[in-house]
Amino acid sequence: MLIYAKNKVNSEQLAGVQTPEGTNSHTPIPHHHLVKMTREALDIAGLEVTEEEHALARGGLRYFGGFALKGTDVTGEDRQIVLGLRNAHDKSFAASIAVGNKMMVCDNLCFSSDIKLARRHTTHILEDLPRVLSSAVARVTSHWQDMSKRISAYQQTEVRDAAAMIVQLVDSKAFPARDIYKAVEEFRNPRHEEFKGGSLWSLYNSVTENLKGSNINLLADRTMRMQSVFDKFANHSPEIISQDDKNSALVLPA
Repeated sequence: MLIYAKNKVNSEQLAGVQTPEGTNSHTPIPHHHLVKMTREALDIAGLEVTEEEHALARGGLRYFGGFALKGTDVTGEDRQIVLGLRNAHDKSFAASIAVGNKMMVCDNLCFSSDIKLARRHTTHILEDLPRVLSSAVARVTSHWQDMSKRISAYQQTEVRDAAAMIVQLVDSKAFPARDIYKAVEEFRNPRHEEFKGGSLWSLYNSVTENLKGSNINLLADRTMRMQSVFDKFANHSPEIISQDDKNSALVLPA
């Protein structure tokens, strides 16, 4: 499962969503057009879509999509690279692509970047979209490789006080306070054999397990903030990807 949402739709239903009229300062991107262009960018990059899901919110004004990918340099037995896509017709957020991973054993999702396709939907966004999408998709392999290094660092880092670390996540707005005990209990008694052992990797998965079903609009930001906290603890320095596209921005949590 790529999206935990009640209002999932198929491609035909997505194409039927009416796009509002634009203004001088805002050009809404049709949801189905963004999906089509994303598929084309992935195909050009040599990435195969093995699974995809789509969901709508607020009567079709907001769109969320998930694409599980496979490619020559992004394959693994234990995880998949996932591209998350979101778009809004009500100006609530900018269209963006989030790059992350899905653990095969449990479907846990965790995103490590959120690449805005435009800080706002300007009058030229539809013309610029193919180029901007290609630039964003080109970073997928780098994120996959960086995640491999992150996992290795987490697996080698022992956690002595899981509760204290989860409280740090709450303070960083990466995890809801009401679920602290659930995450601690998951860390103590993981439901999946692969995540036993008391390492930071175990804690990472206990947290993502308890983020399942949470607000889809907050998931990318929450998991990015979590990694910001955990990376410092594990002495992992994520690679900074160069930014040369004025119409997109790699957004990291503060």
